[in-house]
Amino acid sequence: MAEEEAKKVEVEVTSEPTPEAPAPEAEPPKDVTEEKTVIPQPAPEEVKPDDSKALAVIEKAPEAPAEKPSGGSHDRDAALARVETEKRLSLIKAWEENEKTKAENKATKKLSSILSWENSKKANVEAELKKIEEQLEKKKAEYAEKMKNKIAVLHKQAEEKRAMIEAKKGEELLKAEEEAAKYRATGHTPKKLIGCFGG
Repeated sequence: MAEEEAKKVEVEVTSEPTPEAPAPEAEPPKDVTEEKTVIPQPAPEEVKPDDSKALAVIEKAPEAPAEKPSGGSHDRDAALARVETEKRLSLIKAWEENEKTKAENKATKKLSSILSWENSKKANVEAELKKIEEQLEKKKAEYAEKMKNKIAVLHKQAEEKRAMIEAKKGEELLKAEEEAAKYRATGHTPKKLIGCFGG
């Protein structure tokens, strides 16, 4: 369809010759660069329909790459190689990210197991400590009870000794009163007292 439009444009150009348009414009261009050099610069006096005709000739430019199959093939091969390289690099990057994620997950799992191990060991030690504290409290209570019993026994023994001393003292006082009464009755003085004072 582009060829038909180009032919129509060529026919219109040849049927309405302008004094400024040169003759080589009617020939089909061989190369894109040549086509650009062949197109004349529009004069400021030209009418807009002439500008559209000049633009219609430029529409053949997309067909020019088809004339160079070797260059297009080379570009296509380079593009395919570039796509293949990008694909390979993206696969390597995805593999790398996957391996990093695996390593992170593995480390996280191990850290979690170490944390749970630590917590269970701490709980065991704390339970053992609590058990020991309970045993110590029990022993402390037992020892306190024993000490109280010992104190009670000592107090009882002391009371018994005090009672014995008080009883002996009472006996001695009674004996002293009896002897004093005897000495008063007889009129004699006790020898021990004189021995103490006379000595």
